[in-house]
Amino acid sequence: MKRTALITGASAGFGAEFARIFAENGHNLVLAARRLDRMNVLAEDLRSKHKVEIRVLGKDLSKMEDVQSVYDILQKEKIRIDFLVNNAGLGDFGIFHEAKWEKHEQILDVNIKALTKLTYLFVKPMVENGFGKILNVASTAAFQPGPLMAIYYASKAYVLSFSEAVSNELSGTGVTVTILCPGASESEFLEVANLGESKLFTWKKIPTSKEVAEYGYREMMKDSMTVIPGFMNKAGAKAGKFVPRKLVLKIVRKIQEKK
Repeated sequence: MKRTALITGASAGFGAEFARIFAENGHNLVLAARRLDRMNVLAEDLRSKHKVEIRVLGKDLSKMEDVQSVYDILQKEKIRIDFLVNNAGLGDFGIFHEAKWEKHEQILDVNIKALTKLTYLFVKPMVENGFGKILNVASTAAFQPGPLMAIYYASKAYVLSFSEAVSNELSGTGVTVTILCPGASESEFLEVANLGESKLFTWKKIPTSKEVAEYGYREMMKDSMTVIPGFMNKAGAKAGKFVPRKLVLKIVRKIQEKK
């Protein structure tokens, strides 16, 4: 019996790459994101190449009714989810008080509320079945505060803390939680979050979405918990523990400022 992976934010970036990787490994897919046209093109390509079943759901995960409907539809269609990849995420670049509240709220809804609710909904049947793997996409941003992206950094800190706690609670159930914490990467996120001119994305060669997704998939299958791709990203995440908080803020601000 083939297993099935639910991947959110599957229309581009990490999400699309995760879809390709799961399909290449013979898994059926459920893809969920707003841009239905992109997912349909991706799904058709993967079906023809890998002979897998793919269900596409056009959903806005900033709306909790859409989040709930993902679960309800799959329950009704008796599609069992064995792998949950909470990849959908939003960010924005700029001064906190100068941005529109609606944008902040959308980031919080997708990065925190949708991820948490999907984990809650799908972890129960996983525990009942005695098998399941959850991959929550956080970021190296989770390890320190982030001036100029205050909401985004804080939301990823939540993802890290929440996911590690749930991972501990699930010990012995057959269900695992992996937290993927990539650093700056080549993806559509740069454009959406207005990060094209940030020094963070221009001062060094950054990995592709495919490279990050491949790393995350491997670590998920090994039941790893918190994983950070790249030596420099690992070092940076750990360094914050030994540097005064005010200095961390200055360093992050300097790195994130426009070139």
